[in-house]
This record gives sequence, structure tokens and C-alpha cells, in this order.
Amino acid sequence: MKRYKVLHIITRFDKGGSAENTLLTVIGLDKERYDVTMAYGPSTESLMSESEARANRMGRERAKSAGIKLILIPELVRCISPVKDLKAFLKIFLLIKREKYTIIHTHTSKAGILGRWAALFAGVPIIIHTPHGHAFIGYFGRLVTYIFILTERITAIFTDTIITLTDRCKEEHVKFKIAPPERFRTIHSGVEMERFLNLNIDAEKKRRSLGITDGYLVVGTIGRLAPIKGHKYLIDAIKTVSEKIANVRFLFVGEGPLRHELVKQAESLGVIDKILFLGWREDIPEVLSVIDLFVLTSLYEGMGKVFIEAMAMEKPVVATRVGGIPDIVRDGEDGILVPVKESIRLADAIITLLEDKDKRKKMGRSGKGHASLYSDKNMAAKIDRLYNEWILEKG
Repeated sequence: MKRYKVLHIITRFDKGGSAENTLLTVIGLDKERYDVTMAYGPSTESLMSESEARANRMGRERAKSAGIKLILIPELVRCISPVKDLKAFLKIFLLIKREKYTIIHTHTSKAGILGRWAALFAGVPIIIHTPHGHAFIGYFGRLVTYIFILTERITAIFTDTIITLTDRCKEEHVKFKIAPPERFRTIHSGVEMERFLNLNIDAEKKRRSLGITDGYLVVGTIGRLAPIKGHKYLIDAIKTVSEKIANVRFLFVGEGPLRHELVKQAESLGVIDKILFLGWREDIPEVLSVIDLFVLTSLYEGMGKVFIEAMAMEKPVVATRVGGIPDIVRDGEDGILVPVKESIRLADAIITLLEDKDKRKKMGRSGKGHASLYSDKNMAAKIDRLYNEWILEKG
């Protein structure tokens, strides 16, 4: 059987959703059919804690054990840097020319632009891009956003397929005229379901280890402490929730630049005693086992793998109705969706579910059944089929 050389390129290989998706993709591809390499940036902008950095190193070792070649490109950073960007482009171009890849598959915005242009100039037959969401709304000012959209439109002209994580994300790309609908393929991000199904976890023991006493309801959120995740609206909602329900605690899992600001906000609202800031955790299944309700208040979310993880463990969800979330969390079935940036509506939804155990259980069971559709094996199989389609046409 002929083996085809594939290069995946991503800016930050950290513990975010896009990096985890990329890792599961390269590991899941058939190694008898594909010779897989992954080029990645240094992740210095992620402000990783030591525990997150350790988990990141374990991810790289896991990739190597699966036969993936890893190439660090120090200049491939997330922020705009003309000198570093030019160096990164040249390194990617020279790598592609030297190794003669059949497929270049880029991930996220910066790597997607540099990698696809390098692939074009190097004469790569098949160019595929996964944006893992988009930055058309809520990230930059109007001028920068327009330049970014224009660049994406031009780059999409020579991109064979753009993989979106949800149909909603595809619709948004088409709305912004990035490319015609036929250029897109929806392939949901995969989750290692075995990490979250049929686990033998002593939830009560875990609750005690976190300092949560008996009789308390627990609400959890998982995500980088960054503006796009909308944590400040959740903290505003916590004040309303705690006035109605006294025996509740909120777990914030994640690190990021807003941690100090969020702590100050909680202190000023008098709810700091209701919140446990747990930082980055490697024991996500165990943490999810102790919560009664999962909440995510993102201002934008391409898909949100963490929803699948929570739903796989039968946790009902409250989330904002943005991006690809409505495709994953079915409003009224797996949880409740609320408008973005509306803390009162968010608080009402949280209170509704905390006060109704039967509804929580019903939504949790519904979510678990729905989550089974989003396994990492299904994702890898769909990407394999996409590659094969283009190999038959171009390879």
C-alpha cells in the first residue's frame, strides 16, 4: 500500500481545544496509509502553568509514540510579528519543499495563512484547512477584522477543503463570503469517549478533596480564563444565583490572563466564597464527576469539545447561544441555551436546573446519548475519507 506524506501545522500546541483536536487527528490517522508530521509553534503565549506544561509534554510524547514526527518552529507565534512571520513562512516552505508532502493540513488562523501560502508556492497537490472556529466577530477592531476576512477569502481560493467543526460554523464562513458552500466539509471535533464513559470514580471522595461539604450543589465551568470565554458574566450571575440558592459552589477550571481580574470581581460582589478557582487540571473526568451542572458562557465558540465531555458524563448544560454551540447542545433537551452577555438570563437558567433534579437527570441522560456521536475515532475516519477523496482526484 502506498503511503502518503501529510503535514499538519498548528500555531499553539497547548491544551486548548484546537490543539487537542489536532493531536487526536494525527494519532488517529492510519499509519500504514499516511506518513504524518506535525509542525507547531512554541506555545509561549499560552501562559501555561507547570501542570499544564507537563500535560502538554505528555501529549507530545504520546504523538511520538504513535509514530508522528514533531517539528518545532519557534517563530510560529499567534500574535502578528512581521519578522517572525516571514521566518516561519520560509521555514515551512523549505520543510515542504524538502519533504515533498502530498497533503498539507493547517489548523487555526495564523498557521492556516502561513501554511497554506507556503504549500501553494511549494506546489503541494492537496491543501486542507481547519479553522477551529473563526475570528470574524469579537476579537479585533473593524479594520483588522476586514483585513483578516479579506486574507481568508484570498487564501480560500486555493484551499481544496475547509473543515468546519459544526454546520453553524460553515454557515458563518459562507455568510462572510470566505468561500462557496461546496468548499466546506463539516467534521465534528472528536473526544476520547473512553476517558469519560463508564468510569469508576468516587465522586463523594473527590468532592471532599476539593473542600466541598455534603449537601452542596456544584456548578462547574472549564475554559481558559480569557475574555472570549465570558467568565465575568458568570460571576455576575453567581451573585443572583447565590441569593436564591445558598448551598451552591462554583468550580472554575482553567488558567489565563484574567484570573486576577476575575478574583477581584468576585471579591467586589461578595461571592468569592462561592467560587473555587482550581487552575489547570489534569483530572477533568474526576472534576466533572462532582458537578451537578456544567456552564460555559463563551462570547464565541466554534464547537466546544468540553460540552461533549460533560454530556458524556450525563451532566446537563447551560451555555450561550453562539457559534456552533446550538449544534452540539440541543436547547431544552441536553440543557438550556441563553443569549450571550446576559447574566440575568444565565442566572435564571442555572437556578431553574439547580432547583429541578429530575430535569437535570433527564437532560443529562439525553446529553450522554447525543455525545456518543462525537468520538475521536469517528472524526479520524471522516478525515481519512476526505483525504482519500482528494488523493483519488489529485494524488
